[in-house]
Amino acid sequence: MRRLALLLLVALAVPGWLRAQDFKIPPDIEKLSAKAKETVEVTMDGPMLKWASKFLSAEDPDEAKCAQLVSNLKGIYVRSFEFDKEGAYTSAEVDQLRSLVRAPGWTRVVGVRSEHDGENVDVFFKLENEKMAGIIVIAAEPKELTFVNIVGPMEVEQLAELGGEFGIPKLNTKEAKAQKGEHK
Repeated sequence: MRRLALLLLVALAVPGWLRAQDFKIPPDIEKLSAKAKETVEVTMDGPMLKWASKFLSAEDPDEAKCAQLVSNLKGIYVRSFEFDKEGAYTSAEVDQLRSLVRAPGWTRVVGVRSEHDGENVDVFFKLENEKMAGIIVIAAEPKELTFVNIVGPMEVEQLAELGGEFGIPKLNTKEAKAQKGEHK
């Protein structure tokens, strides 16, 4: 399901958070780590992103593109929790996350609900001055909950460049498929 959420991101676009309050990670989400059997936390603010991008090779075209992209970002924040059993987190906790992006400037662009397997994905975009300023993904599965917030300006095509870097899974885009000779 996490892959589906990230593929939906690529299909639609990119990165921010609530302008007036400038949240990066909702404070209440951290308490879920006490219930989780496995927790992934990525917190990379602007200066840390710039520092980390120095480890990307200028000789490798893909890594050079990623470094260029990261130079414009303000932050990448990921929290992913895997639980031993279903019901370790409540729908109210997920609704609380969703309520944070029901503010001016934010638009829910994707909402996937599956009664069959209980997988739910929400993708929210923030526009400022008609440009992409932020993206938030909330992916909820019966035994897993993932929250992703990428802050900063980015073009749709650039999102795939982050795949495989900074804790973000590698994404399979149309362009990558075309290079491999795969069809739609």
